[in-house]
Amino acid sequence: MGIPGLFVYMRVTATKIHPDSSNIPSVTSFAPSPVWAAAVEQGREIARASLAEENLVGLSVAAGVDGEIVWAEGFGFADLENSVPVTPDSRFQTGTASIVLTSAGLGVLLDEGRLQLDDEIQTYVPEFGERPWPVTIRQVMGHLGGVMGEDPDNGVLTSSPCESTTDALNLFVKEAISQPGKEFRFSTFGWILLSAVMERAANQPLTAFMEEKVYRPLGMRDTVMGSAKGSLPNEATLYFPRFLSRPVFGVELFHKFDYSCYCGAGGYLSTPSDLVRFGMAINGGKLLRRDTVHLLQTPQRVASGEETSYGLGWELKTITVDGHPVQAAGHDGMIFSRTAVSLLTIPQRGIAVAVTSNIPSLEGTGFLAERIARAFAARGSNPRK
Repeated sequence: MGIPGLFVYMRVTATKIHPDSSNIPSVTSFAPSPVWAAAVEQGREIARASLAEENLVGLSVAAGVDGEIVWAEGFGFADLENSVPVTPDSRFQTGTASIVLTSAGLGVLLDEGRLQLDDEIQTYVPEFGERPWPVTIRQVMGHLGGVMGEDPDNGVLTSSPCESTTDALNLFVKEAISQPGKEFRFSTFGWILLSAVMERAANQPLTAFMEEKVYRPLGMRDTVMGSAKGSLPNEATLYFPRFLSRPVFGVELFHKFDYSCYCGAGGYLSTPSDLVRFGMAINGGKLLRRDTVHLLQTPQRVASGEETSYGLGWELKTITVDGHPVQAAGHDGMIFSRTAVSLLTIPQRGIAVAVTSNIPSLEGTGFLAERIARAFAARGSNPRK
């Protein structure tokens, strides 16, 4: 009787942030064109319903079609205590969605001939040391390198600030690995290792390289590396569910933590508009060669031959639109094992959708991005040949 009673107590005592979905504050950058007005209205209904039903603090959404952002809107609060609304310019922690951006940076180096996917990690990061098996860039990018996954409870990446990628490496680089290729093993540490590979191959700090080669060329003005020294302009305050990773049981302010050690595995801040710009540019061949994009978005295989539904820094899935299966590529952003950010692209339809939240939860943003993408795909033009 005590356990069900606890559930009831937590839900009854939780403060309802948005008791009326029709009165949720929202801020948009521009009015949608008549072509997409119906899809935008459907997206708004989806966002508002999720805020109210899941008791989320704030959401931000953007959608793009054929290279143009057609919708960008913030809902709820970026700062609940001070009633600061979410706007399209609000920056959110991207968590492990950072990986897809870092993947593009490695793609640039691949296109420039400054690294090869089957190079061994030690070629660039000798600190990785001798291992029982060769470990390649390709394997680590596909989470097949045998590198251990981060345990969010041990706090190794938040125990102290990192002044450089090398500082972050020192926190885990001597840990044992399992045999590469045998199993898919999601590893935040692996993408910190790849951040170091990028720096060494580019002979340039990670942040400077990403700004010069990815963000600036794509007009991503609001994407930056996070800082532990204080909030950045327009940075949304982070909250956390107080019980069972479900905001419906109440939310609480999450202490500002130092994510400088996450590097390209989870250290970026961004907006949905920037993520959509990125997704459309990648699939449109504006940053990387099309064969490189195809390479990054091709599912990898474990030694048994089984596909992993993961490319080289890209999560891959099949979704249904109007009864027809279409291929989608993107990445969810996990913050302490809960989802708070989702980028989803449908290359065949020229569609990209990004959803960010300032409260990670088990329900997460992935299903929202999928539903909104379906709304735009269903009302869009014929599939591309």
